[in-house]
Amino acid sequence: MVCLPTYDERENLEPMVRALGDVFAAHGLDGRVLVVDDASPDGTGEIADRLAAELPHVDVLHRPAREGLGPAYVAGFGRALSAGADLVLEMDCDFSHDPADVPRLVAVAGEADVALGSRYVAGGAVRNWGATRRVVSRAGCLYAQAILGLGVRDATSGFKCYRRQVLEAIALERISSRGYAFQIETVYRALRAGFSVREVPIVFTDRAEGGSKMGPGIVAEAIVRVPALRLAALRGRL
Repeated sequence: MVCLPTYDERENLEPMVRALGDVFAAHGLDGRVLVVDDASPDGTGEIADRLAAELPHVDVLHRPAREGLGPAYVAGFGRALSAGADLVLEMDCDFSHDPADVPRLVAVAGEADVALGSRYVAGGAVRNWGATRRVVSRAGCLYAQAILGLGVRDATSGFKCYRRQVLEAIALERISSRGYAFQIETVYRALRAGFSVREVPIVFTDRAEGGSKMGPGIVAEAIVRVPALRLAALRGRL
């Protein structure tokens, strides 16, 4: 199950959903797409409903309001587990993550518990980002590595494939991160629970359609949330 959180993604949703369907067919994957829409005012939810009626590999989860990336993924992961998915993927809907890379992550998840699409290992790269965005991204990863002792180079990556056992074990209901700190928290919880994480090189390309959801509040949350995670772990509360 590929979970796609959406908020104002009308330009990207249909091309992404159809591209994933083509990837499933080409690689013999028993895959589905779950669109998790947070009441997008641009009509993304209605497009998702139309696609679900037309395409057998598409499901939709409508949420009543925009709450952030973390709660959307937690809801999507819960639905995927209830549907019996053995592997659950997360990725962006804006083609920053290439649908053609999904089979590579699925293959690695046959050996590791979490396959993580990484921009910052050999063979990984970022395209079409300015200097400021590059600095913020790398600083965030280094910050998480330093405070949490992570061996993962791209802890903020939003392109992952989890075995269901990981999501069942890391107490999704206790995850409070709403922005990109969610990506750090899920990796940290998986590693603390004894699961293996393997980084798979990907090329991340900045979106061509729609607007970025990154903002100062998301950065601020990560700055505060990372040491809070470390403290919770030291107190045995993670």
